[in-house]
Amino acid sequence: MSGAFYYQQMENPDHLGSGDAGASGHRSMGNGRNGNGRMSPNSPLKLFGQAKKNINEIFKDVLAFISDADSFVEGIERSGFLDDVQCSEEVKEYREKVCGIMEVLARDHMKVVFFGRTSNGKSTTINAMLREKILPTGIGHTTHCFLQVEGSDSNDGYLLTEEEPDKPKSVQSIKQLASALSNVKLKENSLIRILWPKNKCRLLREDVVLVDSPGIDVTPDLDLWIDKFCLDADVFVLVSNAESTLMQTEKNFFHKVSSRLSKPNIFILQNRWDISAFEDDVEMVKQQHLDRTVQFLCDEVKVMDRKDGTDRVFFVSAREALASRLKEQGTPTPTGVLQEGFQERLFTFANFERVFEECISKSAVRTKFEQHTNRGKGLINDLKTLMEDILQKSQTQIQETTSSRREMADELDYLEKQLLLLTNEIKERIKSMVEDVERKVASTLNDEIRRLAILVDEFDRPFHADQTSINLYKKELHSHIEDGLGRNVQAKCSAALISAVEKTQNEMIARLSDLLPEEAKQQVHAVLPKRDEFEIAYRLDCRNLCAEFQEDITFHFSLGPMNLFRRLMGTNRFGIPRQPYQYDSIPRNIPMTPQEPRQFPPQQDNSEMLLTVLSLGKTLGQRSAIGVLVVGGVVYRAVGWKVLAIVGGMYMLVYGYERLSWTNKAKERAFKAQYVDYAGSKLKLIVDLTSSNCSHQVQQELSSTFARLCNQADISKSKLEEEIKNQDEVISQLKQSADKSKTFRNKAVYLDKGLDGFKERFLTPI
Repeated sequence: MSGAFYYQQMENPDHLGSGDAGASGHRSMGNGRNGNGRMSPNSPLKLFGQAKKNINEIFKDVLAFISDADSFVEGIERSGFLDDVQCSEEVKEYREKVCGIMEVLARDHMKVVFFGRTSNGKSTTINAMLREKILPTGIGHTTHCFLQVEGSDSNDGYLLTEEEPDKPKSVQSIKQLASALSNVKLKENSLIRILWPKNKCRLLREDVVLVDSPGIDVTPDLDLWIDKFCLDADVFVLVSNAESTLMQTEKNFFHKVSSRLSKPNIFILQNRWDISAFEDDVEMVKQQHLDRTVQFLCDEVKVMDRKDGTDRVFFVSAREALASRLKEQGTPTPTGVLQEGFQERLFTFANFERVFEECISKSAVRTKFEQHTNRGKGLINDLKTLMEDILQKSQTQIQETTSSRREMADELDYLEKQLLLLTNEIKERIKSMVEDVERKVASTLNDEIRRLAILVDEFDRPFHADQTSINLYKKELHSHIEDGLGRNVQAKCSAALISAVEKTQNEMIARLSDLLPEEAKQQVHAVLPKRDEFEIAYRLDCRNLCAEFQEDITFHFSLGPMNLFRRLMGTNRFGIPRQPYQYDSIPRNIPMTPQEPRQFPPQQDNSEMLLTVLSLGKTLGQRSAIGVLVVGGVVYRAVGWKVLAIVGGMYMLVYGYERLSWTNKAKERAFKAQYVDYAGSKLKLIVDLTSSNCSHQVQQELSSTFARLCNQADISKSKLEEEIKNQDEVISQLKQSADKSKTFRNKAVYLDKGLDGFKERFLTPI
């Protein structure tokens, strides 16, 4: 059979006959590829791409969900309206974890790592799978460092090294950088990334990454290699030399791998099986290799059962497969002669690829995405629990805050109603007390005016008739009368009035304190004035009131015509009618307010008329001397001269007595009598004004006290109103928090179902 026939069979294996010795049991080895070697739409490798796209979309939603939740929780903590919520750091950790998962998902690929002893054909196997001679091959120790072949969207391949990750190099430089025979080779634990065009290789198009390694028998740093290159591998392919059994070095490597990874997927290629064409008892040797390999996989490393172990061992010739796929001229063997079993080994290699593709696709989906899916579900469930906790706390706090707000509203309503009633009551009380003060002060002041003569008599200062002394005497008398009246009125009124004011203030405090909360009661006494600060001032101002007083201490005969005329007219020597001091004659029913001065009724004063009459009488008296003589003549004729002489003598005696009695003391008595008459009449004019002024002082004191107390009540009202407003704001925010947390909880349930759907679709075994 010519080599061209084998090329045709490898390109279109479905045309192989069922009777072909090499085709038995391998008829399905072409599943997933069409006749031109491209991936079929039903290729197992498509599963990984679909799963990757699906889970990336889910985690985008998860990230958006957690980002919104992070902002939500951070806003709750910043506002502080919800108690015992300190989870923003926890949510931020969730977000960071999801970002880390998405970063891994974005670069996740199906990774297969090829290991084996030196010169077992690892690089040749990879080249055969890539259908390109990309990696350097040769006799002995060829690959000196790790080579990772991955897909690129560019049309040309290039290299990237760890030392210069941003500086692409030509693919041809791989021989100098990776070959053990090169003088410029990299370190054994270095990685060279080979970016090969995806359009040239079906495996790379489906996110498969192939990693070639140096021989595990040339370095003691297996632990470092495993940690650096193997922990994210989906499949391990041990390329063994079929000319010998499994070596302890190879076993030690996989013992180390299985200690770090839970049941790694392992394929064992018994390479160079083409040597079996020159050996006897091939089937016995093959069975021996198979038994020992299965025993290693199942009993020593315990990564699978015996049935699966048998399916993971393949007897192949990577060199024959590569030569066949490169379509080299001539026969695909080094000797140019077809060796026995060539077709079977090609089919076995193709079957390995088929099983490998199914395994790596399922394994990658499971190893890459199952853990992320479970972690995502865990994060979502944790966040759902967190949102349920916030929802429950919000609802509980809404009930508590609503109850507290209702109590505050009732307290505010009660305070407003009681304060209104108390205000009306206190106003009536102040009005009544002001009227009492006005009556009491007016009555006391009238009593003192009646006793003004006594007060004037108590004034004991030297009296002299000269005008300068009289002016000084009047000035001191003004001060004496003002101080004496004020002192007497204060002694009779102030104590009782101040006591009544204090009693009223205490009642105000007691009544208002009952309406205020405990913390406000402590402030009530602090805002009130001290008891000794209030004092009623009786402003009489006698100096200005009696400033126009003009004394008359010249001698006036009591039986003189002018005095007789005044007595007849009922006026004093100042022309002012004599009136009794009657308190009841003073009008007191005129309402007064602090803003309006007391309006007094017009006085019935005939002083001007009386002065006119007196002046007229004096003039008539001066001009009727002749008339008097005439009258005297008539009397003389009527009574006789004796009677007239006796009467005239007596008249003269009385005149002489009064004239001799008109001493400095008599002048002082006359002065004081005149002052009592004048000051009394003037003081009576200001009784109502003074009493009104005193009542106004009391009204101001009580009103000011009550205003300060009401201010404390207003402060308490304002605090209650502010607290109610704050409670309304808190309730509103709590309701928003409850609604948002419920939305987040439902979103978490939706995302959790999405991950469940992903698991059911991609991770549940059929």
